[in-house]
Amino acid sequence: MLRTLIEEFLLFVLPFCLFAGYLVVRRRNPFDVEHWSRHLFWLSVVGIVLGIGSFVYAGLVAPRHTGPFVPPHVENGRVVPGEFDDRPKR
Repeated sequence: MLRTLIEEFLLFVLPFCLFAGYLVVRRRNPFDVEHWSRHLFWLSVVGIVLGIGSFVYAGLVAPRHTGPFVPPHVENGRVVPGEFDDRPKR
């Protein structure tokens, strides 16, 4: 779950990093507030759209398990983690 949140945060920050890179290429100071004030709203909107879009994409292409869930259990003195049993039924 933490990895997913970090990925979403990085996707949100991506437009800001690209704009800062653009300012550096144009030989402008990326730490000057006057360059950011007009673009801050649209950079935020693009970042939110990227984050929501990646959630939607992950929900659409995530693997679906059709079999039953086998809970964790002990076999031969060892704990076997829970898993989905996707084997075809006879």
